[in-house]
Amino acid sequence: MMTLNPSQIGMLWGTLVGDALAMPVHWYYQRDAILRDYGSIAGYLKPKNPHPDSILWRSQYEPLNKRGDILHDQSAFWGVRGIHYHQFLEAGENTLNAQLALMLAEQIKEDQGYDASKFLQRYLDFMLTPGAHHDTYVEECHRRFFESYARGKALERCGAADGHIGGLFSVAPMVAMLNLTWPELRKRVSQQVSLTHRHEGVLKSAEVMARVLWAVHEGEPLREAIEQHGNDFFSARKASRWLDQSDASVMDHHFSAACYIEHAFPVTLYLAWKYADDLRGGLLANTHLGGDNCHRGMMLGAMLGAAVGKEGIPGPWIQGLKAHQALSELIDGQTPMDREERSPS
Repeated sequence: MMTLNPSQIGMLWGTLVGDALAMPVHWYYQRDAILRDYGSIAGYLKPKNPHPDSILWRSQYEPLNKRGDILHDQSAFWGVRGIHYHQFLEAGENTLNAQLALMLAEQIKEDQGYDASKFLQRYLDFMLTPGAHHDTYVEECHRRFFESYARGKALERCGAADGHIGGLFSVAPMVAMLNLTWPELRKRVSQQVSLTHRHEGVLKSAEVMARVLWAVHEGEPLREAIEQHGNDFFSARKASRWLDQSDASVMDHHFSAACYIEHAFPVTLYLAWKYADDLRGGLLANTHLGGDNCHRGMMLGAMLGAAVGKEGIPGPWIQGLKAHQALSELIDGQTPMDREERSPS
């Protein structure tokens, strides 16, 4: 049994920090509106209503029965213009998917290993319990999952073909909490991600992200890990030509600020590669880029956190995180599941 190393600890802190920093400006697509509403962001802030780019008013979800009721008292804000997706969160608080990532890590610790059926039961209890969280927005993947569950589908078959970067929320907790050989970890990550996202692009991205995190955990520098394992998602040759351009220009000309995995994951790898030694700079750049910066922030934070460890994260971001106590309790004295003999490949 081994304690978590600095890389694993950094993954967990980085995941939550990256999400919480971006939360107030999540899904802002007018970057000048970020500066107008919040100024130059350097730390945690509380979200403001109205949200100028909110399209929550176009979203609807009507549960078929109690088995599908996941909006609870937040349903009153759906269909209303200008509502901030995370209006009731405090500065430093995490969005729903980041809360689920922490829940998964806690489950692995408490159960002394990963069990998909136990995660599904915790996920079910969490989503169906009023007040378990107070995030207004619930992603499409969760709505589709509980639509299937409400129709009587078995839990392990409720995952949808959802192609958004939010589907990677469980990758870092799996890599951080399970000390496995790469082949075994690869299978477990695919199993976990497919519980909510049965989408080829999301599953391929999850494998790449897990491989990069695992390689960094094994001692490989982050930039080299991305270059070696980025596969079809990253080209160091192309990325090197973009370094003299602003991050906004790179995103707008080569990727997209939207949530779709085919654009969101490659730009996250680019930012992780560019800011491999500068977690603060990378997470603030991601925050100011807007779009689906919370989910990009989770993945970027995990990779940068793995590279620099908790010591590389600014102290105020550690102390100001609302999940500070929960994550500290998770990590202190934690022994990850070292059930497999380690191998170099």
